[in-house]
Amino acid sequence: MHYDVIIIGAGPGGIFSAYELNRLNPELKVLVLEKGRPLEKRKCPIDGKKITKCIHCETCSIMSGFGGAGAFSDGKYNITNDFGGTLYEYIGKKEAIELMHYVDQINLSHGGEGTKLYSTAGTDIKKKCMQNKLKLLDASVRHLGTDINYVVLQNIFAELKDKVEFRFGTMVDKISVIEGGYDIQAGDDHYTCSKCIVSVGRSGSKWMETVCKDLDIETKSNRVDIGVRVELPAVIFSHLTDELYESKIVYRTDKFEDYVRTFCMNPKGSVVAENTNGIVTVNGHSFEDPSKQTENTNFALLVAKHFSEPFKDSNGYGESIARLSNMLGGGVIVQRFGDLVRGRRSNYKRIAEGFVTPTLKAEPGDLSLVLPKRILDGIIEMIYALDRIAPGTANDDTLLYGVEVKFYNMEVKLDSNLETKHKGLYIIGDGSGVTHSLSHASASGVYVARQIVEI
Repeated sequence: MHYDVIIIGAGPGGIFSAYELNRLNPELKVLVLEKGRPLEKRKCPIDGKKITKCIHCETCSIMSGFGGAGAFSDGKYNITNDFGGTLYEYIGKKEAIELMHYVDQINLSHGGEGTKLYSTAGTDIKKKCMQNKLKLLDASVRHLGTDINYVVLQNIFAELKDKVEFRFGTMVDKISVIEGGYDIQAGDDHYTCSKCIVSVGRSGSKWMETVCKDLDIETKSNRVDIGVRVELPAVIFSHLTDELYESKIVYRTDKFEDYVRTFCMNPKGSVVAENTNGIVTVNGHSFEDPSKQTENTNFALLVAKHFSEPFKDSNGYGESIARLSNMLGGGVIVQRFGDLVRGRRSNYKRIAEGFVTPTLKAEPGDLSLVLPKRILDGIIEMIYALDRIAPGTANDDTLLYGVEVKFYNMEVKLDSNLETKHKGLYIIGDGSGVTHSLSHASASGVYVARQIVEI
């Protein structure tokens, strides 16, 4: 079972690696190993009726499987070097943007045609943000929606399935260096290859650390993002979302001078729970189909935390906060903003009487018992700052779900080809610590495929 290239992980990085390898050299024997399920078999058991909370499936269908953690996201492809990762530091700003546009064209040709490309260029919203101590980051944003994103993935898989070998439900245990390439162990099975591309996403961060330790690949600590997901009536943010769809807004707090940012904005979307390594956190989705839309908009407010000496485990810090939330609420906690600032926990009665109907069934509670004071103070400051450009954000009935944690892999030492010190071993996507978005991860997959074919 020898292959020219083995790709570990069928998220955006792995998919676009396989796509580009096949396009450039159809004769290559390529294998994709994925611990999750095929796209059509990925289904979260939470139905809102019989099952209302995460039951800790062995493999989370929201986080793993064909399409990766982005398969059931709202399908936002941000074309920018201002956020989403540092791919441009390795390959150059111009090439990074060109690759993101190339990925966009592939998505359009596989079912994404007709979706809108939003842009911050020339918007008056940037001026309004600056007048209120906020910064709007520049980007072009292609919004596919959770539904169209699914269709695009279906079509790409249909094109690849007879040209590239996929093995689902296959957890890779170890990567070993052998003469002329690599041995990939998955249970009792062994696969060998000349080149190996590792694209395991954020959910593979712990596994990636083990691989780097085994192969003596240098890493350095990355950050962890901790915060809440805000849900409010869609009309409050409509002037932002109608023009920009995704507005990445940054605020520096007065109290601690920390940076708080909006992330993953979902106009008329839904809040969802997700399972990362057994920890239940919160996220958001939105659909392009009007019949699947809600009356609410949700987005994350996140504070980045970096650690150096003597504590370096940023992800461990984020995990401990998420576990505390799970311990107190049995999963995700929800709290009215008015209750939070008054220092009291929310209950079902006050939430039911409010003007915002929750889209996720979560346990009412008190986020001040979960989030560190410094982080919570920053989030509260940010909500009041957003209220100046979107009046109503700081209403008592605005809902805050906790916790939202974005785990980042330790940043792996790579060269300009995204190659480790072991020739032929490439690490891409969010699992590398280099990319933090669908567009950057996909672009890194295309880039590495081209490096392999050119060799």
